[in-house]
Amino acid sequence: MNVYIEKKELIIKTAQKLFSRFGFLKTTVDEIAKTARMGKASLYHYFKSKEDIFREVVEKESHVLSGKTMEAIERENTPQDKIKAFIVTRMECLSELANIYDALKNEYLEHYAFIEKAREANFREEIETVEAILQDGVNDGVFEIDDIELTSFAIISALKGLEYPWTIKVPEDEIEKNIDNLLEILFNGIVKR
Repeated sequence: MNVYIEKKELIIKTAQKLFSRFGFLKTTVDEIAKTARMGKASLYHYFKSKEDIFREVVEKESHVLSGKTMEAIERENTPQDKIKAFIVTRMECLSELANIYDALKNEYLEHYAFIEKAREANFREEIETVEAILQDGVNDGVFEIDDIELTSFAIISALKGLEYPWTIKVPEDEIEKNIDNLLEILFNGIVKR
């Protein structure tokens, strides 16, 4: 790896830790440079602004989130287990990856165009992932779904609504139990049979 790429990675890793700890607004370029043991002017050789650094951090965490969820899905065999793996892994990753969670949730970041693009890309990717799982379930005769696109949209929208309360307020050992309850409703409905 060349020196330029090594330095850039050092800045990204340093900023990732600082943004996770103090948030985007409270982290300064001075702190990033100091923690990375470089001058502020040197840092600007690699990035034009704090926003550029944050963009890289969010993209990096987004790739980690995507990679981990896909790995979890691929380890499973049934569509039901794939959906559960997707949801559990997603929730675990979001609690670990504070910066992507911050970018996807916090309103004070909405005026940054790259944040809106990251949110749209994440939402679209998650819907496509769930659509593929549901389509496989329909093809295998496991699921009977009239509108896969709408169902995927509803599942992802529900998850986004549960992110904050589940990742912040619910103990980690209870999250999987809550996911199981949610999936019971999804797979079997609420109508008495």
